[in-house]
Amino acid sequence: MTTLLLIPGLVSDARVWRPLAEAAPDWLSTADADVTRDPTIESMAASLLAAHDGPLIPVGHSMGGRVAMEMARQAPERIAALVLANTGHDGRKPDEAPKRLAKIARGHEDMTALAAEWLPPMLANDRAPDPALVAELTEMVLAAGPDIHERQIRALMDRPDALTYIGAFTGPVLLITGAQDGWSPEKQHREIAEVLPRAEVEVIDGAGHFLPRERAQETIAAVTGWLNRHKEDVDA
Repeated sequence: MTTLLLIPGLVSDARVWRPLAEAAPDWLSTADADVTRDPTIESMAASLLAAHDGPLIPVGHSMGGRVAMEMARQAPERIAALVLANTGHDGRKPDEAPKRLAKIARGHEDMTALAAEWLPPMLANDRAPDPALVAELTEMVLAAGPDIHERQIRALMDRPDALTYIGAFTGPVLLITGAQDGWSPEKQHREIAEVLPRAEVEVIDGAGHFLPRERAQETIAAVTGWLNRHKEDVDA
């Protein structure tokens, strides 16, 4: 059976993809990915390929999308399809390091303060945030802690430029993002789609970077509908 491998992003865990895990099609198994221990995007991908047997459909959010694309580069024969949510493709920008290093320092100083600064821009800015969701996401960030935060930030600083290789992947790909995602906007997803032979882009209104939780039902409908349409391609 093909496994839907649910990969969270920066300082995130299984809570990001929990609604989808609970609603996944019954012809797929599901598994939560651990990306907390490896120091690079490449080693995260290699560890996940080693930890999970058989054909996979990586479903990556944010940093997890980059890990998913790297899995497709390392073992394309094992990747039945990709779902990439709120992600990007570029390598490190010239002015990026000082900002990232400042975030690392802030995390070691006070993770609660880091969460309070980091989370609001990650959510749709055209409506009041859901207090319960903010509380859960804050708890998730604090559970990760400063060491995982630093390790993942450094992995992102050294990330590969996925646009240089992802076009070689020939399986179906769904790219999905929130219309109000200022961190990973629609443009980035369309740039990835342009180099892929079998890609679709879905943009959901009323969501920012945490689309899978901000608009859980719409995300479930988009992903499960797409999976069911491609069942003959990806079921094994």
